[in-house]
Amino acid sequence: MRIAVIGASGRIGREVVDVLKNNGDDIVEITRTAGVDVLTGHGLAAALAGVELVVDAVNAETTDTAAVTEFFRTIARNVQQAAAAAGVRRIAVVSIIGIDAFAAGHYAGKLAHERAYQEGPVPVRILRAAQFHEFTEMMLDWTTVGDRAEIPAYRAQLVAARTVAEHLAELVRTDGPAVVEVAGPQQWRLVDAVARVAARRGAPAQVVEVLDATDPDHHLQAEGALLPGPGAVIAGPTFEEWLERR
Repeated sequence: MRIAVIGASGRIGREVVDVLKNNGDDIVEITRTAGVDVLTGHGLAAALAGVELVVDAVNAETTDTAAVTEFFRTIARNVQQAAAAAGVRRIAVVSIIGIDAFAAGHYAGKLAHERAYQEGPVPVRILRAAQFHEFTEMMLDWTTVGDRAEIPAYRAQLVAARTVAEHLAELVRTDGPAVVEVAGPQQWRLVDAVARVAARRGAPAQVVEVLDATDPDHHLQAEGALLPGPGAVIAGPTFEEWLERR
């Protein structure tokens, strides 16, 4: 089956490509380095010629609310238009659990991403995932100053990126609910998970939880808005198992 993966070089995209190739599918990797810009639409029509299914795993480099919202909305509309013209049967999009109440930043952008796709002519299935295990490493890198990391108050049911990719690859192939959630087996305070990564690295010495009052949605994260609902798919490995493998 010929399947296009948008954002094929990203964290989830490259995992999806690997899963689909292992299934024997013919993969079209859509990236700027491959000459396709989904934001401007340059090269998109040619890339989707003969494609049956599309996976959108694109990510944004900005968290500015207006910019990230426009970024994701424009991409969704461009892909829907080109996919419809190419006769694509289905699109699968990776998104984030619990973002409906968020009004700012990346989460607001992903909500706009979902809605713009749902307005288009090609059927769309959305995989809402919990934050990835790998997010802990990113958070540690972003917030460490000297020998101290300050982690926003955040509750999450962390899941492995590979697990999300496997479910996304399955989602694009099958009929089913328009929106599916996937999360890991354990709920975490993000600071506790990040502290385990820091302990493995041997630095920084201090990993502390802080309330980021500059984020208008900080209370939602702290209160568990990003935790999965009762119908979510729960899938391993656990965070500790993933950490052991790292």
